[in-house]
Amino acid sequence: MLTFLRRISFGVIVICAVFTNIAVAAPKQAPVGSLNSQIVGVPMQIVVLLTALTILPAIVMSLTPFLRIVVVLHFLRQALGTQTVPSNQVLAGLSLFLTCLLIQPLAAEVYTSAWIPFEAQQLTMNEAFEKASKPIRVYLSHFVREKDVELFLKASATPAPPNKDNLPLIVLAPAYVLSELKTSFQIGAILFIPFLIVDVVVASLTVSIGMVQLPPVMISAPFKILLFILVDGWNLVIGSLLASFRNQL
Repeated sequence: MLTFLRRISFGVIVICAVFTNIAVAAPKQAPVGSLNSQIVGVPMQIVVLLTALTILPAIVMSLTPFLRIVVVLHFLRQALGTQTVPSNQVLAGLSLFLTCLLIQPLAAEVYTSAWIPFEAQQLTMNEAFEKASKPIRVYLSHFVREKDVELFLKASATPAPPNKDNLPLIVLAPAYVLSELKTSFQIGAILFIPFLIVDVVVASLTVSIGMVQLPPVMISAPFKILLFILVDGWNLVIGSLLASFRNQL
């Protein structure tokens, strides 16, 4: 368990460090794996690290499967009409655990190829981050759309690389966010359809019998929840979400 947490933590920190370019360069004369404290002092390194950690939650929410999962779960809650049930904390916790499950292979690859050699002083800091950034770029490139990539390539005046695996993270990151938002909205729209049908049927019945004392949404809510339970909705939704990531890899 401790090794798994170290892999996940290092993978997330590497994403933060590579994306914000905060790796401290080591001099060629210095021993492999050592930091150049003469160029950047320890207090400045601490300041840079703390500054990077402030944007770490945004990176975890935007550059991991967490983005798609949490948006789809919020759409599902709105479709069910349960307002605040499950709570935001429960949805965020479930999304975080599913994210850890999905990025475990990526974190293990980063841990094996970058962290272990760096810890053994076989790589410098920059070399470790370079090795770690390659699988991250390959992973993100599986989920980006060409249209979004072209948009940010033009916006940043960056020449197009020969393939998506060589895209810079400054282009790949926002393209990934846009692509995931579109995908999550598509899934959310599909989730809304069966519950919308229930709302329409209940509203038609209540109007036809002249029941205007209660809003149709309140009457249809138990039926939607019952339908969701009968089809084992949580298993279907989570299973479909996990399959959507595996199918794109």
